[in-house]
Amino acid sequence: MTEFRHYPVMLGQVIDSLAIKPDGIYVDGTLGGAGHSSEIAKRLTEGGRLIGIDQDTDAIKAASEKLAPYSDRVTIVHDNYEHIKEVLASFGIEKVDGILLDLGVSSYQLDTAERGFSYKTDDAPLDMRMNKDSDFTAKELLNTYSEKELARIIRDYGEEKFADRIAKNIVKERPLETTGDLNRIIRESIPEKFRRSGGNPSKRTFQAVRIELNRELTVLTDTIDTMIDLLNEDGRLAIITFHSLEDRIVKSHFKKTEYPCTCPPDFPVCVCGNISKGYQLTKKPILPTEKELEENKRSKSAKLRVFVRATSETSQPVRRSRQ
Repeated sequence: MTEFRHYPVMLGQVIDSLAIKPDGIYVDGTLGGAGHSSEIAKRLTEGGRLIGIDQDTDAIKAASEKLAPYSDRVTIVHDNYEHIKEVLASFGIEKVDGILLDLGVSSYQLDTAERGFSYKTDDAPLDMRMNKDSDFTAKELLNTYSEKELARIIRDYGEEKFADRIAKNIVKERPLETTGDLNRIIRESIPEKFRRSGGNPSKRTFQAVRIELNRELTVLTDTIDTMIDLLNEDGRLAIITFHSLEDRIVKSHFKKTEYPCTCPPDFPVCVCGNISKGYQLTKKPILPTEKELEENKRSKSAKLRVFVRATSETSQPVRRSRQ
């Protein structure tokens, strides 16, 4: 089994953005190898608490070992962060001071061939489950979805211009058994001149299948508002994304929550009464440093956005955004 290696992306920026209070309560909703969480935990003192959530049992095992020195202040839960409110309620927690999400697939998951996440291996099973307790794998998805459904997810989640052709050939070549089967179909579906640039042609389709299988964008979309409502005054929600679809969702939700006014643009003042719940820490996403880009190539597409919950003194009927 591959050693659980974890490279905490933008570690310094994340820790700074969360503005950690020694006695605060924090949640890492995508615990992974606990690279971020270990830095959060070491800054907590008596009264402080960290709840780590992950749906991957391999991650749970690795994180438990890494966080062992902080066991007096850390609780690890095997679940999906979409249930964050229920998880916190089970511990009698109503509000927290910070929440972190580090989205996407981990280095460990990519590097472990038998997990089936990587298009760089041809003899791996078509798995791609982040939660290995799930019965639904990429193999079942690819062999049961209709051609129309396959084309939709490959086009929408992979932003693949040859989605229709790939979907048609997947259905034609069924049953698919390995990552090599999918790689071959993708190569044969994309004209050669388009395979010469833009990296591995399989990347987009593998991404699309993984996102659909694990409901990644649906969970993110459905949970952002809940996480913001779980924050104490001046609490922070920090989300690291790795592709444009995730970042678009986060950007849109943060802006809508900061500027919730629904009044027509020609109204001189806001009369809808919608109250801003806070503000974005920075208007543009925080990006990896040049040094990090050199040391960890997987950080290349990372973007960090942070939402700060409004205090009672600053919360007021919002002025319409002119952006």
